[in-house]
Amino acid sequence: MGPAAPVHHGARAFGPRAASLAGAALAAVTAGVAGLRRTRKPLHPRGVVTHGVLRREGASTKTGVPWLDEPGVDDVLVRRSRAVGLPSSVPDIHGLAMRMPTATGSFDLLFASTGLGRLTRFLLTSSRSPWARPLTTLLPYRSPRGPVLLAAEHSSETQLELWVASPWGPWSRFARLKLSPEIDMRAEAAVNFDPIANTTPGLENYDWVRRLRQPAYRTARRSRRT
Repeated sequence: MGPAAPVHHGARAFGPRAASLAGAALAAVTAGVAGLRRTRKPLHPRGVVTHGVLRREGASTKTGVPWLDEPGVDDVLVRRSRAVGLPSSVPDIHGLAMRMPTATGSFDLLFASTGLGRLTRFLLTSSRSPWARPLTTLLPYRSPRGPVLLAAEHSSETQLELWVASPWGPWSRFARLKLSPEIDMRAEAAVNFDPIANTTPGLENYDWVRRLRQPAYRTARRSRRT
């Protein structure tokens, strides 16, 4: 991966009505899966939660977001899971959820297995191994300097590199993540990640992203309460 290109402005993928309709469709699918499975988590039903240390070195091309641009160290909680919950012998879409504490609460990032190319970074991919494919946030965030995507890529089973890019630009590494090999079973039973409600400071969800994602998250939360 080379240095990132300047971050560009503008990332409107859907109009409000189209995003709302797509969000309602995703919520219906989520509700259907929850009804069939009768499980607390209709998607990513089983996961492994570990603790980790994120060492931020700062992106080489500045985004205007301190958490991406500035060095620092964060203690994080990470959940790795298979989206559909298929047996490990069958390829599945892999997910990585990361929670970072702040002085006022915490924020969440969700990654799904994709490619890293200019088009494939927006396309879900499947594999048997959770370490075989890179992962991205799939949808862009609004930064002070325009839309950005984040990516995570395993260098080993317990180490990942984190990257940032404009939607069509090259990737710039901003952090390295070291995971503990110990599984936190208590956290797996209790933690729920929500990147819409718990947004990274300095990054915002576009309105069309909220309309697309929020109904499915609400449906998933209701299924966990029933």
